[in-house]
Amino acid sequence: MAQHTFWKGYLKLSLVTCPVAMMPARSESQKVRFHTLNRKTGHRIQSRFVDAVTGKPVADADEVKGYPKGDDDYVMLEDDELDAVALESTRTIDIELFAPRSSVGWIWYDTPHYLVPDGKIGDEAFSVIREAMKATRTVGISRVVLYRRERAVLLEPRDRGIVLWTLRYGDEVRDEKDYFADIKKAKPEPDMRALMEKLITSRTKDWSPELAQDPVQDELLDLIKAKQKGRKPARKTKHAANEGNVISIMDALKRSLEPRK
Repeated sequence: MAQHTFWKGYLKLSLVTCPVAMMPARSESQKVRFHTLNRKTGHRIQSRFVDAVTGKPVADADEVKGYPKGDDDYVMLEDDELDAVALESTRTIDIELFAPRSSVGWIWYDTPHYLVPDGKIGDEAFSVIREAMKATRTVGISRVVLYRRERAVLLEPRDRGIVLWTLRYGDEVRDEKDYFADIKKAKPEPDMRALMEKLITSRTKDWSPELAQDPVQDELLDLIKAKQKGRKPARKTKHAANEGNVISIMDALKRSLEPRK
């Protein structure tokens, strides 16, 4: 089922503009979710905001955003004041530049969204931008206000639409050199690498969504169904990982290539 539009605005490239709509590409509607209950009554427990000093509940109308400027000292900001910080990118995705698709590392990708033309009037301009990116194997880089913050975004053509990825902020991604610099350089033996390549080839298959299933959620659903029917769920024995007594990496590779039982 298609998700409801959560953002509408314009996609702009120089003088070419078209109305677009955006929907989240991810869905968490199928996740198993739990409520916290009172064990004695079976009633749901409600969370409420309380004043940290007086301990008294705070009404919704009295809640306000606060920016800390010192110990227990805040600058209060009303919702209309925050909304007034209007940026052009609030409703316009103006593609500022393009980059080779392969030049943007996966670590910068944050959250995917589907971008589609909003009405037939924008179909032609939308398709021109999309097909030009396909032909040049590039992605568009722009900025847009989402979730109350202006974010850098990447636009990637996909099928008849465009996937818009929010990108992580520069200070969110740690420098890999801080972690990889101390790893010792090692050049594996040719025979050992050949066996590893053979092992990888034997386990290579095309990607499909089935490869990213959640077995824990399936077991949770089985547990819930059993309890609904008044049955005592069977407890599965957890086995420790078999560490084995492998003498060498070469022996481990040879064993790994044996037919799996």
